[in-house]
Parts: sequence; C-alpha cells; structure tokens
Amino acid sequence: MTEPCDLTAVAARRLIGAKKLSPVELMASCLERIATTNGVSNAVVVMDAALGKKQAKIAEKQVMRGDALGLLHGLPAGIKDLNPVAGMRSTWGSLIFKDHVPEADDELVGRVRAAGANIFAKTNVPEFGAGANTRNRVFGATTNPFDHKLTPAGSSGGAAAALALGQMPIATGSDYGGSLRTPAAFCGVVGFRPSPGIVPSPDRVAGLIPWGVNGPMGRTVEDTYLLLQAMLDVDPADPFSSSDALDFPDTLEPADLSSVRVAFSPDLGVCAIDKDIAKVFRSRVKALAAYFGQPDEASPDFSGVHEVFEVHRGLSFVTAHQDKVAKHRKLLDRNVTDNVERGLKLTVDEIGRGFVAQHTLYKRVLSFFDDVDVVICPAASVSPFPHEQLFVDEINGVKMATYMTWLAIAYAPTMALCCSAVVPCGLDHKGMPFGLQIFGPKGSDLQVLQVALALEQAMVGTDMARPVPKLG
Repeated sequence: MTEPCDLTAVAARRLIGAKKLSPVELMASCLERIATTNGVSNAVVVMDAALGKKQAKIAEKQVMRGDALGLLHGLPAGIKDLNPVAGMRSTWGSLIFKDHVPEADDELVGRVRAAGANIFAKTNVPEFGAGANTRNRVFGATTNPFDHKLTPAGSSGGAAAALALGQMPIATGSDYGGSLRTPAAFCGVVGFRPSPGIVPSPDRVAGLIPWGVNGPMGRTVEDTYLLLQAMLDVDPADPFSSSDALDFPDTLEPADLSSVRVAFSPDLGVCAIDKDIAKVFRSRVKALAAYFGQPDEASPDFSGVHEVFEVHRGLSFVTAHQDKVAKHRKLLDRNVTDNVERGLKLTVDEIGRGFVAQHTLYKRVLSFFDDVDVVICPAASVSPFPHEQLFVDEINGVKMATYMTWLAIAYAPTMALCCSAVVPCGLDHKGMPFGLQIFGPKGSDLQVLQVALALEQAMVGTDMARPVPKLG
C-alpha cells in the first residue's frame, strides 16, 4: 500500500507542514480507501465526505498562507461513536439514539478539532461500548481487516479496523476492560490506555468512577503519541485530572531497553489464556529478551481481581444505564441489560467489600513496581473469533464465568489503575495479528510509551513487525 492514506500520521503531518502534501490530497485518498474497503469492513458507520473535503480545502489554504498550524493540522480523524460530534449523527450504537444529531462536540472531540484534525467520520462500536465484539442493531457488525469472517474485537473495533485498512491515520478510542487494547491487538495497530485523568473526561456520568478512559489509537506508537498530545489537558471538571498532563514532551524518545526493569507474564497469574497464544507469547519473549538487561517472568499479585471487576463493572453500568433499561429495555442489546441486571443484584455489603478489595489490589500492584518498571504480557487471551460470536465462552476447554472473563488480561491492569500500551507483534499461530501489552503503574504513561516505541523499533524488519492486511 503506497497511497497518501497509508502514510503514518507523523509523516503526513510533516509533509503537510512542508507544503509537500495537500490536506485535500490526503482527504481524497482516505475517502477512496473507505469507498473500496468499507463495504465489507463496516468500520466507518457515519461519514460526511462533503464536509471532509470542505475542511481539507480550508486546511490547505491555511498552509499556503503560512498560518500557524495545529498539531494535527489536516489529518483526517475518526471519532469513536461514543463521543458526540456537532452536526454528525452520534448514536452510541443504540437504537435509542439512532437518529440523534448533537449540536455540540463533546469535550474530547473539541480538543482534537482544535488541534487541526479533519473530523469527518464516526467509527463503529457495540452498544454503549458494552462488549468486546463490535456489532449493534443500528449499523451491524464490523469485520476484521485480516479475515472478514472474524471480529476486530471491541468496543473500539471500528477505529482499529479503520486504521489497519488505511481509512484514516488517527482515531479516538476509549477503554474500560480492554476496549481499545483488544481491538488494537486483533487488528495489528497501536492503542494506548492512559492513566485516569491524563485525558480528562468531564462528560462522564459519574466523575468519581475512574475506570473508563478516552485514549488514542494509530498505526504506530509515534502516531498514537501525536494524537495523545492533542487529547492532553487539565480540566477541574474531571476530579482525576491533574497537571501531570502538562509534563509530556513534544517528541517521544524510545527507552533504552537495556536499562528497563521488565517482567514478562503470559497470564498475569490469574487470567485464562489460550495455550497456543501463550506459546506465541513465549516465542516472542525469547526473541525480544536480549534487548532487556535482566528480564524476569513475574507478575503483580492480581488475586481477587475477577470479583473486584464484577462489582465495579456492575456498579458502573447501573450508574450509567439503569434508567435506559427501565424505560427502553426492548431497544437495548443483551450486554447492556445483562451488566445492569447483575449490578442491581449487588448488595451494599458486596459493594463495600468490592471497594476495599480494589484498594488492597491497587496497593499490592503498586508495590510490585518498586522493583519493576513495566510488565509485558499478551494483549488478548485468544486469536480473533467469528464476528457472529458475541464473546468467548470457553478457553482451553474451561467455561468462562461471565461474558467478560476472557478479557481479564486487559481488565486486571485496569482494576489497578495502570496505564497500558498495545503494540503489534507479528502474526499468531492462525496467521492473525498478535499484540503485546506493556503496562506500568498509574502515572508512568511516558515510560510505558517509551518502552512501546523501543519495542516497535526493535521489531522493524523482522517477522514481529506490524502486519498489514491485504486489500480486496
């Protein structure tokens, strides 16, 4: 693939700034790629091509006049359909909002737009982001760019698939139990889950629930970091927001891996992992171990994390969606109603114990990082599965306790408030994208990204480099 839409976001932005690539040319290339691939992928579900072309012409004039240009000037950006965009159909993947057109951008979209991005499209999600398979009754299913019979995962599956196909250079995502990390792994792109508050979320229903965060996605670590810089802000309306968001440098430098204290773990001690995925992970660890000074197989103590997750997941869904279930049950998909119903069954005693257990878990994990900088593990527990299948109900012959249990490799770090990056690492045993998850304690965002960049660079030119889907 050699079209302008296949350029990295960083390369495209540099060329735009140097007047060597027109934003009009880049937008046209992205629209052409969408036209040739989206009929099968269904990654982009709402698009205003005329608006995208108009905004590209304005961006081109600004370049030619010598105006000051924003960080993302002229770059086409996909917005996950959980974030309202002014004048653009924004549905949350739900029949309740199937015709909803907001009058204003949400706070995150406003920051991305202010940085110069050309916002022209929405990417598909499961309803309200509830689920790790991107399908809903408004737009249908998104397919995996590497095999259209399989899922791109979710809930940022539309964003991940669109990036892998070259439909746009950057896309927003969000993450609770792996919602941008699992799609990044399944589609061979990069996703970053920031620490709570680094990307402020003042539009959350309940500000004191920190688990769901907005984050950037791209085809490379540098592209993802570029979008992250536009997302960073300090906003007192988010109680977790802090001045840490101002400490990120303009340019991301790779870590010196030889000085990084790293722990490798195939399952974090508590997660169900397909035995073949574990084998792939160990083979990649063996190939990469030489880059690190003293790699060790170890993991924080995540015992009790499944129970902690169930309590907080249920409480979060009751907080956000109980009124919808009461008023619009027939319009809602299974995942939303199931989570709310499980949450409503929680007792005050269970909720109280869940908060105590989470804080204990957090402190245990934090103490582990006294002697370790980052943990590296698989980004997903299984290879991509058929998109008709809502979730993974069995791994290695063992039934999963809930529809979310197969995502424990992602939700365990979430419950400890960790920040996590996913980088592509070649193909798995089935010829599908395989991803590595790198995570560290809350506030170690920059170090995690530096390690991710160094690993990405180490894999260039090897069979572990980012895979690219075959078009057509």
